[in-house]
Amino acid sequence: MTVVQLGSTDTCRSGADAPQGGVPRVLLVIPCFNEEASIGDLLGEIAATGRPYHTLVVDDGSSDATSAVAGARSPVARLAQNLGIGGAVQTGIKYAARHNFDFCLQIDGDGQHDPREIETLLNAYARRPTNITIGSRFIDNAGFCSTRMRRFGIRLIARALNTLFNGGSITDPTSGMRLLDRRAIALFAKTYPMDYPEPISLAWAMRAGLTVGEVPVEMRARETGVSSIDGLKSVSYMIRVLGYILLARIARRS
Repeated sequence: MTVVQLGSTDTCRSGADAPQGGVPRVLLVIPCFNEEASIGDLLGEIAATGRPYHTLVVDDGSSDATSAVAGARSPVARLAQNLGIGGAVQTGIKYAARHNFDFCLQIDGDGQHDPREIETLLNAYARRPTNITIGSRFIDNAGFCSTRMRRFGIRLIARALNTLFNGGSITDPTSGMRLLDRRAIALFAKTYPMDYPEPISLAWAMRAGLTVGEVPVEMRARETGVSSIDGLKSVSYMIRVLGYILLARIARRS
């Protein structure tokens, strides 16, 4: 198993040699917490695409064999303690910044994100570049669909972002599948929200003048485990996120 240090000069790759001839270098950041049952299959799917994607699995203090399973197929950054999704993702973004990647793409380790959709986000960027490109579940409403309560909360969060900030028209602010270009990588390597990172990072990005785009993708039900924001937690999540978005908007005026 290759354990990656953020200052390392190692190249991360999965199933392919490093791109040459001016081909953009793409780092797939895969945050994981106790995903030993799904991470191996996911890395196998990534390799099966035949694309020269680089991978970095960020083991967020797992207590299971996530690092060992992932390490058979990919470099792994092992965090000494659980930082949460925000800390895990920023670890990968910092690595992308230090190693001069053209793009950084977050893909969750639980199997919800189909690696074949990575090309969908890259093609969308090629057609119409935006600093952040989100893989949205709600443009075509294809594939796995979350609970009615969560969809309601997501719509409220999207409306708040679209009303309070310029720079994008967002339908899926909580999607964990997103492509960052160099400008977004530079911003988030310096500052990234630890709490509710997906929607709050969009508020911070648009406050900083970055643009956000979306493309429809089809997602799958998670293969293992349960969501951390099901049931009544989704109501608390929605209220807290809306509060953070309002604070981000107020800070813009100061």
